[in-house]
Amino acid sequence: MTVRFVGAGPGAADLITVRGRDVIASSPVCLYAGSLVPDELLEHCPAGAKLVNTANMTLDGIVAELVAAHRAGLDVARLHSGDPSVFSAVAEQMRRLDAAGVPYEIVPGVPAFAAAAAALNREFTVPGVGQTVVLTRTSARATPMPEGEDLGTLGRSRATMVLHLAVNRVEQVVDELLPNYGPDCPVAVVAAASRDDEVVLRGTLADIAGRVRDAGIVRTAVIVVGEVLTAAEFPDSHLYSVDRCRA
Repeated sequence: MTVRFVGAGPGAADLITVRGRDVIASSPVCLYAGSLVPDELLEHCPAGAKLVNTANMTLDGIVAELVAAHRAGLDVARLHSGDPSVFSAVAEQMRRLDAAGVPYEIVPGVPAFAAAAAALNREFTVPGVGQTVVLTRTSARATPMPEGEDLGTLGRSRATMVLHLAVNRVEQVVDELLPNYGPDCPVAVVAAASRDDEVVLRGTLADIAGRVRDAGIVRTAVIVVGEVLTAAEFPDSHLYSVDRCRA
């Protein structure tokens, strides 16, 4: 049988792919992070399905559940918030399933940064302004960042930067980005993107830390930094240009 890692989306229950919903509906075992995955998604589980909240489980415990279900001949839907390709802790689970000989698949989902862009009504790749997006985070209680991936180094390009797992250290983020981006650089913070309690803050590197603290935002948020957030004067994309050859 198969374990399927399903991107459960950024928070809104209807921001899941049709494939992801169908996997949930056909899996007699479902593992999910209760603090991040909306309860409404569990309503798609078949009657009598085994539901396992992994919020307080260790990696060993989670993998043991996956292996046990496989050995019992049961398909598993393993729900992860956002999309499994970034900051999902899926890699170490797949590594252990490889060692145990358990087959698995990945079902993509809507990532948090995409939901944040939607909340801001902005495109993160604007012609002539920014064509590169850096997805990164900071390290505190999390795994240390690899050498060369500190914000000072990454910020040298002045590319659009999206930071996950960093809002509780917003002052440090500002301090590390200021030398490259400058105090007037636009910044946005989107908390609980796509959810009913979504909060959107806009500002600059000079004032965003205070806005975050005043709003009491400490988790489940992304920080977006870059000129694309306020860009108004920019060339049209070549994609729809009358000069583009469409033969």
